[in-house]
Amino acid sequence: MRLRHLWLVDFRNFPSVELEPAPGLTALVGANGEGKTNLLEAVAYLATLSSFRGAPGEALVRAGADRAVVRAELDPQGEGRGSTALVEAELHPAGRDRVLVNRQPLRRASDLAGTARVSVFSPDDLALVKGGPVHRRRLVDDLLVASSPRLAAVQADLERVLRQRGTLLRQAGGRLGADVATTLDVWDAKMSELGDALGQARASLVDQLEPLVAKVYDQVAATAAHVALTYHAPWRVGGLAHALAAARTEDLRRGVTTVGPHRDDVAFAIAGLAARTHASQGEQRSLALALRLGGHQLVAEASGTPPMLLLDDVFSELDADRSAALLVHLPMAQAVLTTTGPVPGALAPELVVRVRDGRLEPG
Repeated sequence: MRLRHLWLVDFRNFPSVELEPAPGLTALVGANGEGKTNLLEAVAYLATLSSFRGAPGEALVRAGADRAVVRAELDPQGEGRGSTALVEAELHPAGRDRVLVNRQPLRRASDLAGTARVSVFSPDDLALVKGGPVHRRRLVDDLLVASSPRLAAVQADLERVLRQRGTLLRQAGGRLGADVATTLDVWDAKMSELGDALGQARASLVDQLEPLVAKVYDQVAATAAHVALTYHAPWRVGGLAHALAAARTEDLRRGVTTVGPHRDDVAFAIAGLAARTHASQGEQRSLALALRLGGHQLVAEASGTPPMLLLDDVFSELDADRSAALLVHLPMAQAVLTTTGPVPGALAPELVVRVRDGRLEPG
């Protein structure tokens, strides 16, 4: 994917701004708090319809504004390989957001996956290794949608069923009456079908991702470390229908769905030891970097075109050796990076833009 032009109105701290990034590398330079990451967040939003920083939608609208607009001209297939697409998102602090693709309303989020793809590298990536399961599930699911857009509908339908089932469990108050049992049977059947499909897709993706991550880790860390990825979904042993039936009493007692894809995890190991608890800080950072680079490669191979790279101040978190390794193994793709200091000399950006208090100036 190539971003040709970006327009923002009342997004985060930008009243109104335009950016025409270079075909290769664009560097956004500025002090902390000036808005560099906000620009990357806007680009990523057009690919995922969410903030890679985990911010709620209302936080993306500039204080005092009644809406924010993110608009971009994209070349989904890369330079000169296809027609351009215009993607426009209108975000509201309260109420429903609106997304248009080539002036037509977006019907399903999955329809956007073939138009906009990004790989985001952030200092927060350490949470992939050290944080809770939600970070790892999101990594896997984002890669699934980017490489196989049809799975976005499966994810959305499963989330809807989970909400409906949760509402029913809370309303039941721990009592399994005939009506509750009948309705639970309906939701369980739907959840089982969707959950089994998503679980299989996740397991397959983790299998594909493991050798890519292991290879990149060895390159970044300059050592053969034997990295392993394991998808943990205990309910898959007998299928989700069986797991839901076995957990029904506990679900009713607690008023929540206690088993299913929403509680899965991915475990990372280095040389047979759990990376979350036994790896050093440097090893964990190398692994987080390898996860992003491996995921980028997986999506590029599946889609036939590399995603755009968004590098948010990643060099400030890496030592000299790992920074050098990242520079050597950085994929060939359009990229935008942010930095508070000098741009690493080996990168040689085609365009340098200085960001000051929500304004863009030539670097």
